[in-house]
Amino acid sequence: MNRPRFVVSVQVWRSTRELIVILSLLFLLHGCTVGPDSRPPRSQVPGAFIHARAASPPATNETLSTLADWWTAFGDARLSALMSTAMVSNLDVRLAQARVRESRAHRGVARSAFWPEVDARAGYARSRQAETSPAGLAFTALGLPLENSLFDAALDMSWEIDVFGGTRRAAEAAQADLEASVESRRDTLVTVLAEVGLTYLDLRGTQQQLAVARDNLQTQEQTLALTRDRFQAGLGSELDSARAEAQVAATRARIPPLEEARQRAIHRLSVLLGMAPADLSSELRSVDSLPAAIPRVPIGLPSDLLLHRPDLRRAERQLAAATARIGLARADWFPKFYLTGAAGLQSLEAGDFLDAGSRFWSLGPSVRWPLFNAGRIRQNVRVQDARQEQALLRYEQTLLIALEEVENALLGFGQEQERRRALADSESATRRAVTLAIDRHRGGLIGFLDVLEAQRSLLAVQDEKAQSERRLGQNLVRLYKALGGGWQPADHTDAAAAVTGR
Repeated sequence: MNRPRFVVSVQVWRSTRELIVILSLLFLLHGCTVGPDSRPPRSQVPGAFIHARAASPPATNETLSTLADWWTAFGDARLSALMSTAMVSNLDVRLAQARVRESRAHRGVARSAFWPEVDARAGYARSRQAETSPAGLAFTALGLPLENSLFDAALDMSWEIDVFGGTRRAAEAAQADLEASVESRRDTLVTVLAEVGLTYLDLRGTQQQLAVARDNLQTQEQTLALTRDRFQAGLGSELDSARAEAQVAATRARIPPLEEARQRAIHRLSVLLGMAPADLSSELRSVDSLPAAIPRVPIGLPSDLLLHRPDLRRAERQLAAATARIGLARADWFPKFYLTGAAGLQSLEAGDFLDAGSRFWSLGPSVRWPLFNAGRIRQNVRVQDARQEQALLRYEQTLLIALEEVENALLGFGQEQERRRALADSESATRRAVTLAIDRHRGGLIGFLDVLEAQRSLLAVQDEKAQSERRLGQNLVRLYKALGGGWQPADHTDAAAAVTGR
């Protein structure tokens, strides 16, 4: 009686030992990961920007600090308040943040493949064997009933052992996708804040043009009243009065388009802040001065763009994800190893369902190796190779566009500063010309047409100067945007926490 039990024990021990040996070999192979490893692309960037005369390249930490909150350089409290609201209320930013949460969840899905799957099942079945069937004849011969019940409850386990690194590559790709979505959110933030800055400067510039037009209108109306008085007193001509009246009407015609542009800018700012178009009308209709642009900007070096521009950082992470997916595709060439098992209770009678005799279990490895799939795996590898090449080309294109945007912004900022200085000199000279023309006209030395021409020139120069001041501020905003300003590693939301999962 002891011999059979001894033999069974030896067989169980031998099976367990073989299972341990097999699992040990699988775990030794676990460190083998197929496919290329991701490496930062080699970027060819110039040593300095060509049009950097209007900029100063300070230390990198100063550049980061300045770029993060670039709008504070304008010294406008209202602009800073609008920026703070846009960071949390803009719908594009909130949409990008929702995509970050989606990517974080996808990463969790990918990482779940590292762990075994355990399913619980339970069931009951009542069945009857046909008397003439082989099973029915066997049941009848053994004196067993043809109708039986089966009570079943078990836990099923399946675990794919990541021998060739397919699961690890999938997790790498998901992590890179998450980091790319974080950079995409930062890029959206940079774009939105730049749009708020440009629109705000457009509003203040339009208000400044309105002020110039109304001041000139008031002066011209006074001139018109004077010419009418002179005409009625017989000291002037009707032609002078008609010319003065025409100039007043022309100046008055400038005002409605400017008022329309002002209201459009208010509507745009409201929408950028996630509000209805007219919500900011009462707050922003009051005339305020145009924020002054600083003369020099800390831009750093062209290589700093690789750190500062979120679109470049996103492109690099997308390249990393594409590289990881090559390994995921190549892993399909190799066998997949699984450890499966089950344990539970099975009984024909409900009364002995919980007895020791109703217990069952199974545990063992299995392997699945695709031998023929009509080239599907090979073609999928080629697909991933092509996608990696596309990601690399997109990265190089994004880098070139970034360099172009910075150079153009520097050029525009520098040239507009020179234009504004020339317009300031022109305004000063034109003001003197208007004063001299009025004095000489009163002395009878020149005709009234010369006075009107001097006033018309002054209005044109003042209007151009107001536009130049607005354009100068907007070019500064474009420069900050081109440099990647508007975010920092510990930025104003939980975007940084999205990478760590906290």
